[in-house]
Amino acid sequence: MTDDGFEAATGDGPAPAAAPGAADRRAAEVRVAFDGLLQIRRLTNPAGGDPVAVPAAWERNRPVRAVALALEAAGLAPSAVDAEGRRVATGYRVAPGEGPGTVRVEWLGPPGSGAAQQEDAALAECASALDRLGWECLLYRGPRKRRFLEAEPSPPSRGGP
Repeated sequence: MTDDGFEAATGDGPAPAAAPGAADRRAAEVRVAFDGLLQIRRLTNPAGGDPVAVPAAWERNRPVRAVALALEAAGLAPSAVDAEGRRVATGYRVAPGEGPGTVRVEWLGPPGSGAAQQEDAALAECASALDRLGWECLLYRGPRKRRFLEAEPSPPSRGGP
């Protein structure tokens, strides 16, 4: 969270605050932000079909933020880094993909955390959460045989008959 407002966890930020009640406050912030995102979808997506099932223009213009919010709202844990940039928590990391409008989702953790052994199941869970929200995910194998997802928004619906 910044002074400017809510920021979804991309997995490249600090570990969550350990203060009493911090996790509950964060969960409430995520819930409000996600409800706002769904409302944007309802108001801006064309008629025909489920307006909540297709990413809105706002998401298409900010895919990293939209995917990070979707994953956090689904209850998946983000990775985190310390002040020196070292991984300190295992979870998802969302970054811009190679193509325009695409997002890369990885499952990362500190050395010895077992993140590499968890990635197949964890990325499948990420893909399932994103698929329900209209993001198309493809699984790839990258450097050092680590897997990652490439996600992009489903095409907008064309309206009713």
